[in-house]
Amino acid sequence: MLLDTLVARRGGSGAPTAADSASLRAYLAEVVAEQERRVAERPSFGPTQCHDITVFPATGLAGGACEGYGFLIDISDPVSPRRIDAVSDENFSYWHSATFGNDGTKVLFTDEWGGGGGAYCRETDPMEWGANAIFSIRDRAMRFESYYKLPAAQPDNEVCVAHNGSLIPIPGRDVMVQAWYSGGISVFDWTDPTSPVEIAYHDRGAVSERARMSGPWSSYWYNGLIVSSEISRGLDVFELAPSPLLSRNEIEAAASVRVDHFNPQSQPRFVWPATFALAGAYVDQLERSGGLAASRVASTRQRLSEAERAEGTARRDALESLAGDLASEAGPSGDAAKVRTLADTVWELAATGP
Repeated sequence: MLLDTLVARRGGSGAPTAADSASLRAYLAEVVAEQERRVAERPSFGPTQCHDITVFPATGLAGGACEGYGFLIDISDPVSPRRIDAVSDENFSYWHSATFGNDGTKVLFTDEWGGGGGAYCRETDPMEWGANAIFSIRDRAMRFESYYKLPAAQPDNEVCVAHNGSLIPIPGRDVMVQAWYSGGISVFDWTDPTSPVEIAYHDRGAVSERARMSGPWSSYWYNGLIVSSEISRGLDVFELAPSPLLSRNEIEAAASVRVDHFNPQSQPRFVWPATFALAGAYVDQLERSGGLAASRVASTRQRLSEAERAEGTARRDALESLAGDLASEAGPSGDAAKVRTLADTVWELAATGP
């Protein structure tokens, strides 16, 4: 294009000549030198724009994915937001979006390596590139903990990079669904920010033998479903299925959280209504983590089942008795905080009546 412009400027026609090429080389050298001079003389103020900003009003925080940096922003006074911390990462190419954990003690940034235009989940690609970086938030500052990248290597013909996603309201856990273009969708648990792990996935595979833009652009949870926008093959809607890493109670408790609308960039704090599924979800988690002895897990399940079948004062008395026993046993438990949460849920169930 530039050579054609030079030909037109001198009033010529046809193919560019060797003289045109020489003139263009000299011209480009001057342009680059002038750009370098201007950059050197210009004051440096850091990045001038952000790709995405996710606000979390319940915590008064926002996470800014600002191309070369990840920002933590105080929005407690929304009229006067204030940057309180910034992080950078030499492994990151392009800070794309941010997601907070439900209690606001950690934040995850995604890296859109290659602008979402290349196959970057191959076996030869570093696991730190085109991934998620997870930071804990302590004293209003971010501390790096780990990376999470799609664990299954993808072939050369699948455009793959971390993209849009959101939390799924699994009680007591931070579980996220995320789109990875041709890599499909990944559901992963990052409750422990140092050790994220995939617990479910879906992958349609490549659309052609050559790398072509396709796959999930965005995958979001909404009122019990995962809605995934497929770039070239329409819209996918999923339900979670039980597995050793995700119980039926946890899925039902997540489905009990209902919203009128959902904007992942204005992140809500999830709150769960007291249900038998919620209590069961905490029991399942205590069994999985070893936070309660197997015999105590079994007896708690049995007592919850009996209470659910009971009515009126019999239900209330059974639940109050179970809640009291759980509260007294929280101290010696391997996961005292989770046992207390379970006891509180059972107390709330008793108070709500049949």
